[in-house]
Amino acid sequence: MIGNSRLHWGLFTGKTLQSTWNTDYLPKSAIHKLAQSQTLADLSSTISLPTLPTLPTLPPPLLLASVVPGQTQLWQTYENIRIITLEQIPLQGLYPTLGIDRALALFGAGKTLGFPIMVIDAGTALTFTGADSHQNLVGGAILPGLGLQFATLGEKTGKLPFVRVHHLVSLPYRWGKNTQEAIKSGIFYTILAGIKDFIEAWWKEFPEGKVVITGGDRTLIAEYIELQAPQIAASLIVEANLIFWGMGEIITSFPAEDCL
Repeated sequence: MIGNSRLHWGLFTGKTLQSTWNTDYLPKSAIHKLAQSQTLADLSSTISLPTLPTLPTLPPPLLLASVVPGQTQLWQTYENIRIITLEQIPLQGLYPTLGIDRALALFGAGKTLGFPIMVIDAGTALTFTGADSHQNLVGGAILPGLGLQFATLGEKTGKLPFVRVHHLVSLPYRWGKNTQEAIKSGIFYTILAGIKDFIEAWWKEFPEGKVVITGGDRTLIAEYIELQAPQIAASLIVEANLIFWGMGEIITSFPAEDCL
């Protein structure tokens, strides 16, 4: 999965997800080297790998989804590749510009945990995406993610400092008495208020609906929700691999062998 900030890798044996890891974007030269790999050592010299089983074919088939067109183009040199498109995801009512990451996560979450379901993806962007019990897209929302909000204030203003996102033992004091405290308060509390509002609105419309949070900031935001709204946190499912769950559901058109 080519995300907005990095590459997300998964190793499948058939439909079974064996391992996942993340790397930075790769240059074209590294992609070419990866496509020429003949051994696991060759593969490991190109991308950082966890401990992997012996692969039956090298280079392995590559199943790719991407939200970055320029990066997608770089991977066209990989011969044994299949690019996932919205048309391959069996959800109803998908609109043409819906991000493939959102669609895969929604489909994977619904097939595994049950519909209706809303996915909160706490990545570079913070997104909300829901589907009803008939696997119809209800819709969703997009706003800047936690890290992007902090970075934007630090980069796009004259005097506001860059404040790093970190785990908190407790929520910041709401009424900040210096600039850094005020930034933390503003971003944390407005994001939490927005998330709570969307979850409550979802449960009002779909009382039996599930809510799952994924993305790089999933644990961080789940901790904040636990601090401020433990009754909501108790029903919130935290899961990293929703996109790969979605890929696993549509991987059957590949031969039953290991693939990335």
